[in-house]
Amino acid sequence: MTRTARTFATRAVFGSAVAATLVLTGCSSNAPAGGSGFDPDEEIELTIAWWGNDERAAIMTEVIDLFEEEHPNITVVEQPVGAPDDLFNRLATDFASGTAPDVFALGGAKPQEYGGAGTLLDLSTVSDYLDTSNYEDFTLTSATVDGTLYGLPTGGNAIGAVLNTQIFEQAGVELPDEDWTWEDLVEIANEISASSPEGTYGLDLRIQDILGTYVGQYNEVGIYDEEGGLAADTEIMTSWFELEQELVEGGGLPDPSVIVENWNVTPDQTLFGTGRAGIAFAYSNQVGTYAAGTGGAEVQILTPPTSTDVSGVAVLPSQYWAIAAETEHPEASAMLIEWLLNNPDTAEIILADRGLPFNPEILEAVKPLLSPSDTQAADYLEKVLEVGIVAPPQPAGGGILNELSQRTESDVLFGRLSAEEGAQAWVDELSTALEND
Repeated sequence: MTRTARTFATRAVFGSAVAATLVLTGCSSNAPAGGSGFDPDEEIELTIAWWGNDERAAIMTEVIDLFEEEHPNITVVEQPVGAPDDLFNRLATDFASGTAPDVFALGGAKPQEYGGAGTLLDLSTVSDYLDTSNYEDFTLTSATVDGTLYGLPTGGNAIGAVLNTQIFEQAGVELPDEDWTWEDLVEIANEISASSPEGTYGLDLRIQDILGTYVGQYNEVGIYDEEGGLAADTEIMTSWFELEQELVEGGGLPDPSVIVENWNVTPDQTLFGTGRAGIAFAYSNQVGTYAAGTGGAEVQILTPPTSTDVSGVAVLPSQYWAIAAETEHPEASAMLIEWLLNNPDTAEIILADRGLPFNPEILEAVKPLLSPSDTQAADYLEKVLEVGIVAPPQPAGGGILNELSQRTESDVLFGRLSAEEGAQAWVDELSTALEND
């Protein structure tokens, strides 16, 4: 089938033209919360919080130890948590009590939500300590509110379909090609489940990982429009829930109770990550993690299926580093982010843990050192840049998206709502959240 390729202004991020940069303008001139500059003799303690597994924690510890060696007057207290929602729930409490970490990771709608609420530091106020000029403007969109930049992206990735080639081979099912459709996926997933041992499934599906891509295939923007309103409609959402129902009924998906159990587990604990599913949808920077649990089976990554002429896939910043507006040490906090994102030496340790770097100088340093799986992810991202869409940022009111989508999915798959009723409920609730933001 033929797919529409929409031009990315950022296609050069992964090519030779990547050196062209756009400097953010229109930032606020509010002064930092702390003093007038960094004092290298002042004893400073910073706290930093992020989500991720033990491997990420070990990487962060190594990088932070080097930062402390470079800046012996700064002590950094690490506060890792397992899942994104664990961090976001904690931040909500910390901001309310005035005990937020100095530096923390944000994703999804959180940069918009917290930036709009005035709880994040305007990065222009620490521009002497944190260089943002090497970041193309599309990478900053989700962390820019009313012209003010509140975060820097850790790197980029894109949703893809990961395939366990060993499970395909054992089930006697041919691998799909790049032109597969959702109808093809249903047939393939059902066939794998029927031809595999009990407990192995054709598809490991987490709705939050693929829904935006699916919607984008029909409206070419995704769930939200450029004004922060809802672009997804009831018709598209009904077709999605009907697709899930068809997969459950045909056996391509496991029982809904198993789907619910796997909503929020880390990639290595998913059905695919433990070698019990032939297909899953994952961010490209997670290919290595998903592959690690497949017993050495080769994992391939394809663009997701589409039954339109649009891929629906967008290159997205994976996370942002941000600084609390209330920090007592804005300059030191900025220096820590500079160390994490703009230092070639630390980049050689972090590599693609949070996506491929958007700073072209850092990307150039990282590329030769990538593992085979990360090289695979980089190749996939370059492909997406040719066939993808440009998705508007998730507005602050979209913070309920994952929980709402999972809850509605549960109601539909367990028969409490029809696909159409679930779609209408989803549209109504998300529309209200966006309007009330």
